[in-house]
Amino acid sequence: MSLAVTLSRAQEGVAAPQVMVEVHLSGGLPGTNIVGLPEAAVREARDRVRVAIQNTAFEYPNRKVTVNLAPAELPKDGGRFDLAIALGILAAGHQVPRERLDDCEFLGELALSGDLRGVSGVLPALLRARARRRRVVVPRANAAEAALVSDADVRVADTLAEVCGWLRGAQDLATPAAATSGDAAGAGPDLIDVRGQLQARRALEIAATGGHHMLMSGPPGTGKTMLAERLPGILPPLSEPEALETCAVLSVAGQAVDPAHWRRRPFRAPHHTASAVALVGGGSQPRPGEISLAHNGVLFLDELPEFSRHVLDVLREPLESGSIVISRAARQCTFPAQFQLVAAMNPCPCGYAGEPRCRCSPDQLARYRGRISGPLLDRIDLCVEVPRVPLAELGAPRSVYDEDSATVRARVVRARQHALMRAGRPNAEISTRELERDCALGQAERRWFDAALERLGLSARAYHRVLRVARTIADLDGGAAVLDRAHLAEALQYRRF
Repeated sequence: MSLAVTLSRAQEGVAAPQVMVEVHLSGGLPGTNIVGLPEAAVREARDRVRVAIQNTAFEYPNRKVTVNLAPAELPKDGGRFDLAIALGILAAGHQVPRERLDDCEFLGELALSGDLRGVSGVLPALLRARARRRRVVVPRANAAEAALVSDADVRVADTLAEVCGWLRGAQDLATPAAATSGDAAGAGPDLIDVRGQLQARRALEIAATGGHHMLMSGPPGTGKTMLAERLPGILPPLSEPEALETCAVLSVAGQAVDPAHWRRRPFRAPHHTASAVALVGGGSQPRPGEISLAHNGVLFLDELPEFSRHVLDVLREPLESGSIVISRAARQCTFPAQFQLVAAMNPCPCGYAGEPRCRCSPDQLARYRGRISGPLLDRIDLCVEVPRVPLAELGAPRSVYDEDSATVRARVVRARQHALMRAGRPNAEISTRELERDCALGQAERRWFDAALERLGLSARAYHRVLRVARTIADLDGGAAVLDRAHLAEALQYRRF
């Protein structure tokens, strides 16, 4: 029988659906036809595979070759199916053992010389193959990425000839070297570099503990960007599943994963000229945007009002759902987007509001602040002013409040453990029903809190977000079961937009 089946995986967001590569050799005019909704790069595989097989000293069948990529309704793109197609043709022609292809998946693009080239999206494919308990063969260029999945059965190869020799039993394929545990804490900027700014440091600690979104406002040069860059250093370390999710998004985007720092939380800071597609992702073949590349990490938007209002408003749904669905005519992809938003802005266009040198008119100030919509501000939990630091304080000896990142991170980890033991997730992600259970208020605190909310005119969403922040403050205060007025008052003062 001149029929062989090999397995591979497509790239559809971070899903990596399985693709069966069916190869049939029949009589008729010699030629190769690839069916199953292939894109241009997949259709061109017939020429790459033919020359690669011939240059590997195998015989390309002088028959009609039909390659079917199933399921047929799934679009296939890229050169990731080259290796599976080549092995299917060789197995159908009885040049490699057909039975050795069972329970194996193959990924890799072929050069004309028969060498294997790396492809994107290997990590999501390995995670799905591990769940199916299948062995995967990938190019050596993807070995560092494959090593991150510690309990997967992965083999790496340099050429098509090596894979064929392994299938024939003539040689063995190498396994990727085990990845290091990774630098989870990170060796980035340290919080001890920031002088003063006690209120901003306190808000940053609350944001790190509960996973809350944060907005900083202040004149130029007061340390807003410095504070934002040091947030990943005080966040709790990523667990292995979270780190693999984050690396999977990088893999789909075609970005290299650093094996030495793969457990480090991402920090993305797009320029204010970025488009909506650059932030949320898109394209005819959907690619992840900045919010997905910041998954399980920090998305920092500096000079927030300088972004287009349309661009900022596309963040509203992902801030609530933690994912982004990109729909196109031919396909739909879902990317994770559980990021922590940190933004910074000046108080006015010139940046010196309240000082004698400020010449901004009330209309200019209103237009400047009006670039940030109310619905977006309503989704931000903490708003803090970052005032100018006196120059004399910069040259003074460091105070006991100028703590380093390790000290603050220890408090953050300890406080987040209260939330994880109570609800299994950070406080920013707990549901409304869990709020009713975990944010109990006494009668006096309830009356005071209701009166404060009425006076401030807060929305129902803001009401829940204030309670979540108060719950985080209580966790930092030792994990009190009942919120008191001090916790509520501090949470409310961060709603001063």
